[in-house]
Amino acid sequence: MEKALTQDYLLGGRVQIRQPAEGYRVAIDPIFLAASLQPEPESTILDIGAGVGAASLCLAARVPHCRITGLETQRDAVRLAGENIALNSMRDRVEILAGDLLRPPPRLAAGTFAHVMANPPYLEASNHTASPLSQKAQSHGEGEATLEHWVRFALLMVRPKGTVTFVHRVDRLDMILSYFAGKIGDIVVYPLWPGKDKPAKRVLIRGCKNANGPLRLAPGMILHGVDGRFTASAEAVLRDAEGLIL
Repeated sequence: MEKALTQDYLLGGRVQIRQPAEGYRVAIDPIFLAASLQPEPESTILDIGAGVGAASLCLAARVPHCRITGLETQRDAVRLAGENIALNSMRDRVEILAGDLLRPPPRLAAGTFAHVMANPPYLEASNHTASPLSQKAQSHGEGEATLEHWVRFALLMVRPKGTVTFVHRVDRLDMILSYFAGKIGDIVVYPLWPGKDKPAKRVLIRGCKNANGPLRLAPGMILHGVDGRFTASAEAVLRDAEGLIL
């Protein structure tokens, strides 16, 4: 039986997304990930764990001249990503490849991307109960590829002085920083605060390959006001396609 799909809109309607009605659905994390990149004209970007193409398409909508290649292991997601790319008329600038970062497609050459972005599964394989929905389980929980594998692959694919940006949970920030150590510098950590006086649950982490500048903790952004609605700053990213300066 064919899975039910919904058609949704991101960035205030600038991006259309077809995605499964059940299981993993696009949240705000890939939108903020895409907003955190500031590519130069004609830059090449690799999106690891591209899913149905949300981060890639949001970045392409905001930065018209960049070229984005995504890598996704779930075949159904790759198929939907291809449909979404066509739906948004971006076939000339966005492509999602089927493949595993442990066994990447030969077309992906090491050290050739100006920027790499990644939205890995947040949960360790040994530390969560997997969803009965296969697609959701693979999106939320690590499989054969651990967080360390994701970082290693990102560092392999980015060129010298290029940037690597992850969005992840705060409670795994120490692990990411340990994997970055000695390989990437000028690191900035940008917290996404769910509300005023509430602890951050998500962070954006960006660093520059072969740089040696110190780590910097940015003020970050408060996502929700006391009424539960998105703040004006969050709305500017989510609806108005405004970029983030980390």
